[in-house]
Amino acid sequence: MKHAETVTFGGSSLDRAGEVREDAAALQSARNHPDSRAILFWRGKPLITTQRPSELVRLPLDHPVLASASHEHILLGREDGAFRFAYHLSDWVPEDLDASALGGFLDPTEQQHPALPDTMAFLELRRIMTWLTPRDAELATTGKAVFGWHETHKFCSRCGVKSEVSLAGWQRKCPECAGTHFPRTDPVVIMLITRGNSVLMGRSPGWPDGMYSLLAGFVEPGETLEAAVRREVFEETGVSVGPVSYLASQPWPFPASLMFGCAGEATSEEITIDPVEIEDALWVSREEMMQVFSGGHPRILPARKGAIAHFLLENWLADRLD
Repeated sequence: MKHAETVTFGGSSLDRAGEVREDAAALQSARNHPDSRAILFWRGKPLITTQRPSELVRLPLDHPVLASASHEHILLGREDGAFRFAYHLSDWVPEDLDASALGGFLDPTEQQHPALPDTMAFLELRRIMTWLTPRDAELATTGKAVFGWHETHKFCSRCGVKSEVSLAGWQRKCPECAGTHFPRTDPVVIMLITRGNSVLMGRSPGWPDGMYSLLAGFVEPGETLEAAVRREVFEETGVSVGPVSYLASQPWPFPASLMFGCAGEATSEEITIDPVEIEDALWVSREEMMQVFSGGHPRILPARKGAIAHFLLENWLADRLD
């Protein structure tokens, strides 16, 4: 697609400064530079300004709130020549914390730290992803994804000893066996499967009422994207797929995926769902999908804005998949 990177979390041409990650002197100089800034997170939620248009907050590295931050931080890169680091305050527990609202399909809560202005708050990235500029979105998704990886990979997978953060947050190194481990990204195919004038949609158990999306699934070891598309569609719906083409990709830090948007042409129509994988699947005509996008469909809600499913469907309706 000619405009593939306009998808949410698409490329913003951030200079990731990879050559600085293993240069201790350059890193120290970056941390001491007055133009360097911190992007702050709380349990994966970035700090943003709550007044619209919202922006990702960039704090000076000598801001008092950073004294309570974890010593583990990540070099995100350079922005207009100035370094950007990610820090997290995940050990802080707000006094009014409603733990039952955290970790749901969409967390609506906002956390305000007493050391920060009341115009700043930590908000769930899935909720605010369409509010942010491409640059803010790339910084936020990178920090969230890498911190999420550190949270679940604290121990060496070779010998079991607790590993240590290195390479400016982009590696964990084992002090016992010297094993090195790097942030992982799981490849996922998400498929715009069409047959004539219709597109194949499905829903997973536990989704909100009316929510349908394009089919998706993880790519297995030794498998091409095209093969993954055909396998996942057949496993979930019994529909066979012929030609497959790549459209666009989207980093998806929930928790650590790279979505490969693909188009596929179905060679069969009958649907037989796998109830373990999905709850329902159906063919939706182009005319019906226009009704869905307008919010007037009696059964189906529009795909969530910001997700690659919405992006692909929107471009399919507009005949912009080239």
